[in-house]
Amino acid sequence: MAIWLTKSHTIANGGCGVKDPGRGDVLTQARDFYRRRAWTDAYTSLAREDQMQPLGREDLELFGTSAYMSGRDAEFQRILERCHRAHLAAGDDTYAARSGFWLALNSLLHGQVGPATGWLARARRLIESRDCVEHGYLLLPLAEEKLAEGKTDDAQTAATSACEIGVRFNDVDLIACARHLQGRALVQRGQVSEGLALLDEAMLAVVAGELSPIMTGLMYCSVIDACRQVCALSRSREWTSAFAGWCEQQPQMMAFTGTCLVHRAEILQFKGAWPDAMSEAGRACDRCARANLRPPAGAFYQQGEIHRLQGNFTAAEDAYLQASKLGFEPQPGLALLRMAQGRLDIACAAISRAVEAATDPLHRTKLLPACIEIMVGAGEVGNARRASSELETLANDIGTDVLRALAGHASGAVELAGGDARTALVFLRRAFDMWQQLEVPYDAARARILLGVACRSLGDTDTATLEFRAARSVLEQLGAAPDLARLHTIERGETRAHPQLLTPRELQVLRLVGAGNTNKRIARELSLSERTIDRHVSNILTKLNVSSRTAAITFAYDHELL
Repeated sequence: MAIWLTKSHTIANGGCGVKDPGRGDVLTQARDFYRRRAWTDAYTSLAREDQMQPLGREDLELFGTSAYMSGRDAEFQRILERCHRAHLAAGDDTYAARSGFWLALNSLLHGQVGPATGWLARARRLIESRDCVEHGYLLLPLAEEKLAEGKTDDAQTAATSACEIGVRFNDVDLIACARHLQGRALVQRGQVSEGLALLDEAMLAVVAGELSPIMTGLMYCSVIDACRQVCALSRSREWTSAFAGWCEQQPQMMAFTGTCLVHRAEILQFKGAWPDAMSEAGRACDRCARANLRPPAGAFYQQGEIHRLQGNFTAAEDAYLQASKLGFEPQPGLALLRMAQGRLDIACAAISRAVEAATDPLHRTKLLPACIEIMVGAGEVGNARRASSELETLANDIGTDVLRALAGHASGAVELAGGDARTALVFLRRAFDMWQQLEVPYDAARARILLGVACRSLGDTDTATLEFRAARSVLEQLGAAPDLARLHTIERGETRAHPQLLTPRELQVLRLVGAGNTNKRIARELSLSERTIDRHVSNILTKLNVSSRTAAITFAYDHELL
């Protein structure tokens, strides 16, 4: 059957158990549309036949799947309820329980906890005295619930029991879904390599086309999301590519395609194909609009990220706002935007609040790199160092290459800001090599800028020039206007024999010092403590290699820093 049997080959081999051969050509054609995954055509044909004469149970299942795959969520729910009643009327409690499972799952996916709980309770009651595979299906929502609560041991137990039932009844859908839940539980517990191996195993059945249509899409989305959470870039690329191929084979499919396109946009951004990434994010919104579906919030966030990197700050802010309206917190992107706009106080407050609120380690890995960058930019090296230490610990625990590269990059930036260029070089060279291997050009270019600054501060101006030129070439190809402007400032510092580039916060303090303000007044102006301003002034004198405030102001004017 279309929804809850593991194989749908019966349609191609004689018509899905047809009991009324006189139903006519429309029904035969509808089944053919279904077999060819022409979901809109299948839905339309089945709806027309259903109006003439109510569909039987098996064709109702085809009808429900076609509704779901063509983006008709409300119709899917309605048809599932009809399936449930039809199975009950026929005395088939096991299939009635299976339809109850799907009704519960669909309710959960839409955030409707009450109906989901009710359908699960009804389904369990229907099969409480039966030995059937449906018991395994009803364990899946329990595993999902425990994962959401952070109770990974309980989730693992439920998923393992479901998998055992699936193996006993040779139910490929159940086995794959339960095994992937086992993998997600391990990943969430911190056993990342073991968890990813189970996800890979579950995906073998998915890419082989062994699962039912809806389960295939759900599995793709869940596994890709799990890989993204731990920054398993290679796996994300592989599964997203396979997912894209599956979607392209079904041009009438509306379900899942928005998610697929957002994932593709993220991968394309990593690869440096920013125009293509923007296009895919836009397509995600357009396809959802055509199907009268809510646009994916992640698509707007992704557009905001690319606009920010290109220097289109107004467009970036609008995109982050749209993502926020749809319930997606636009961090760390919005905080990085504020930093790029020179609004460091707002950026610091926003990223600090986001990090403090994040309790899940995987979520913190998304915020910490931005936190470190912003704190370094604000001259808050101590806070940046603490965040860098945590990121390094998480990167070692999780063990994926992207996180190791991020941690190395962050450590290098912190050491450089703290004045230890030699130590910074070790971290930055390692991070650059990893970015190169991962084929992430933007982050590789940013690492080269810091490498250049470190080399220059050690007197190796030739190597610094080579690093700056290589970074400039990549950033120009990408269209990364803000980073090009920053690089230009750094290169000007090189030509003026500037020993170290001041942070944006230090420049801000220097300008206020140059205007004749006392440290106390500067502290009030910037809403910082006077002790913090004292530290900034001390750092400025050290970096400029001068002994007084007056000398610092003179140096700044001579070197066009004001």
